[in-house]
Amino acid sequence: MSDPEPCKIKNEESEQQIDLIGENEWSKEEEHHVKIEEKTHLQTDGILERRDTNCFTCTQRGKSSGRKGDHKIRMRTHIGERPFTCTQCGKSFRQLSQHNLHVRIHTGEKPYPCTHCGKSFRSSSQLKRHVRIHTGEKPYPCTQCGKSFISSSQLNQHMRIHTGEKPYPCTQCGKSFISSSQLNQHMRIHTGEKPYTCTQCGKSFRQLSQLNGHMRIHTGEKPYTCAQCGKSYTVLSNLKNHIKIHTEEQPFTCTQCGNSFNCLSYLKRHMRIHSGQKPFTCTQCGKSFRQLSHLNNHTRLHTGEKPFTCTQCGKSFRCSTQLNVHMRIHTGEKPYTCPLCGKSYTVLSNLKYHMKIHPKEKPFTCTQCGNSFNCLSYLNRHMRIHTGQKPFTCTQCGKSFIRSSNLHKHMRIHTGEKPYTCTQCGNSFSQSTHLNQHMRIHTGEKPFTCTQCGKSFSQSSNLNKHMMIHTGEKPFTCTQCGKSFICSSNLNKHMRIHTGEKSFACT
Repeated sequence: MSDPEPCKIKNEESEQQIDLIGENEWSKEEEHHVKIEEKTHLQTDGILERRDTNCFTCTQRGKSSGRKGDHKIRMRTHIGERPFTCTQCGKSFRQLSQHNLHVRIHTGEKPYPCTHCGKSFRSSSQLKRHVRIHTGEKPYPCTQCGKSFISSSQLNQHMRIHTGEKPYPCTQCGKSFISSSQLNQHMRIHTGEKPYTCTQCGKSFRQLSQLNGHMRIHTGEKPYTCAQCGKSYTVLSNLKNHIKIHTEEQPFTCTQCGNSFNCLSYLKRHMRIHSGQKPFTCTQCGKSFRQLSHLNNHTRLHTGEKPFTCTQCGKSFRCSTQLNVHMRIHTGEKPYTCPLCGKSYTVLSNLKYHMKIHPKEKPFTCTQCGNSFNCLSYLNRHMRIHTGQKPFTCTQCGKSFIRSSNLHKHMRIHTGEKPYTCTQCGNSFSQSTHLNQHMRIHTGEKPFTCTQCGKSFSQSSNLNKHMMIHTGEKPFTCTQCGKSFICSSNLNKHMRIHTGEKSFACT
């Protein structure tokens, strides 16, 4: 989630009040209205007390002013009077200038343009605050921590971090917030309201800043760049989290296991591992997830939606991370490098598995046969050998497999797909391993060498067969006569003697 823009921190009404205080000007039209009110709104006359010919004092708070009109406006705060009503939406205001400023929301009028970037604003005070973005001026410093702000409203809101004050509670769940704008955004979680819609793809968002960040997916804009390594991001919060990688700052620590994280959201997500909480549930199948992004990716399994398309080959993916990993096939990028042997990988998980090879760490042991593995997923997969479980079934022929990757490879038999093509001769293959073996025909490479006699082979299976010559091992035995063979193909040929089968008939 991106950081809210500075000028959007306060809600609409408080912004207008700050605008009016900052401008400190009353229109002649309002003064005329106040004079009329002095004749009609007599209920405030008992509250005002005139001390002399030039001073009026509020009996509620004791404040004095030289203008009775100013006192009339202030007194509306005490009595709750809002005499100026918007004809468009019915919202009421204490001051006419507030009303006039509000009306510009409906008319779209923004008469104050910025000379630096051309952006326009409804009030002059909004423009003044905006210009400070260009000038870098931050005239409101915090006396507690020294941090400075563009506007007094931002400083007031920031001070609540030090005081712990959260004066805006949610009536639905009781959660409290520092500002009314944060409460308004939170309420949309309960109401489900998403008022900001992308004109490109129709996706809706609860916050305008979320929509702005989303639009950069379509435009490709990444305006936030790391000064250390040059990496760019679409939202400022992602850059801030990235910067902590360089500083090695991890200020958020888990009280359960001691793991540290560079941002609070990562810690909160991690804590769900300990609590077992999975608050995001699929309405289609009831499966629950710890992260909303995981639920969104899962939902696309039901809908079949693959919104992320590769511009190079046209292949589509359910999530952006899958697309990013896929793009490395085209670019050849392998950003994850082993510090011990220099081997590189396209995804971090592969590097993590590889790293366990060096220290020979295999913490996951099979209780059936004692075999150990360097990651839990390998053990789980191995256990299917003992249980006989084959959870991945072909919908075409009913054949089942221990691994999903084996099913994907098998499906190519039915589809005829051969995605791996030799650049030398044009032959295509259904598996990348088959292509790699084939390429050795062109290169003459024979990487598998016999330690006994030095003979080399292009495939490990050929080396394994060859080694049986030295060991005398013949694992394939005929059930009819007991004769043994080095490889299964020799046994199959031998069996035809007993069956009388002649596989090659003369035509």
